Amino acid sequence: MNILFAFALVISYLSVHISPESFILPAFFGLAFPYLLLINIFFSIIWAVLLRYEAIISVIVIAIGFTHLSNYIRFGKSNESTDNSFKVISYNVRLFDNYGNPDNNTEERIIDFLRKQDADIICLQEFYLYGDPEKKDSEIKNALGNNYFSHIKLTGSGKNRYYGIVTYSRYPIVQKGQIIHPKSSSLTIFSDVIIENDTIRIFNNHLQSFRLKNMNRSLFDEMTAGDNNETLGLLKSLAASLKKGFVLRAQQSEALKTQINISDYPVIVVGDFNDTPVSWSYRKIRKGLNDSFVSAGYGAGFTYRGNYPSNRIDYILYDEALECRYFDILKVKYSDHYPVSAFFARPF
Repeated sequence: MNILFAFALVISYLSVHISPESFILPAFFGLAFPYLLLINIFFSIIWAVLLRYEAIISVIVIAIGFTHLSNYIRFGKSNESTDNSFKVISYNVRLFDNYGNPDNNTEERIIDFLRKQDADIICLQEFYLYGDPEKKDSEIKNALGNNYFSHIKLTGSGKNRYYGIVTYSRYPIVQKGQIIHPKSSSLTIFSDVIIENDTIRIFNNHLQSFRLKNMNRSLFDEMTAGDNNETLGLLKSLAASLKKGFVLRAQQSEALKTQINISDYPVIVVGDFNDTPVSWSYRKIRKGLNDSFVSAGYGAGFTYRGNYPSNRIDYILYDEALECRYFDILKVKYSDHYPVSAFFARPF
């Protein structure tokens, strides 16, 4: 059993090097990385307590992938000052819970939370509004309590209802653009902001989700519901959804990276990537950039807190021209994601 789980952990390492479009299997193991890691740690401890040489099996495998572990857990807390820096927040707000019971609408609580955070740049995913988009945008900017500029990309869902993605900035937005993701409702926008005569391009992303059919039940419930035939059917459906998500995100990360590479300005890339640090998409997007959690975070980096297993899928990546002075995962429970925030020193 130890050899089996050690081998599974090794396969997970391959997921960052092999595109899901070429070979899908490693992507599944990469998604399970933190849990495969815990199992191997458990085996190492058991063998060590029994004074058995087999402890070295998992120890060696864990050591080989230590870099991946450091993308999940950070032990050194940043003590740098946030003076003369600007604050960025990214938050998947889960449509303000408008798809469920209207009494559970979280819009006011989330906007009040964001107002208190006093961030200079706010990037929201799964943004929702009802009615006139321009009027609603104005109301939200007023509720935030400061003079924000905005860049919104919306998709209509009928009956005057819209969902999408939005970037609010205290700094002037001088240019707006978007990346079209074919055959997907995923959204990416980029906004050029002027910070004291220097321009920074902000990429706000909501990449392909897994589109799991029943997000109100836990993964365990999905797998154990009904008889064996129903469970098998659910597992096949789950695998098909996961596979489609991996492949589409691989394509979307390619398109995003192309735009990052041709940017004339330093970039900050944020959002819900719907992929973990042990994935081909994350490695593709991050290449040449820094991860603010890795640079200045502390503790475990898990940002998803829904019914399916917790993982790290929300990011703030940044250009070498910038300096990240502080990173935090804000543990508020208004969504199935935690918001993430970072302070950056200006590149001048």
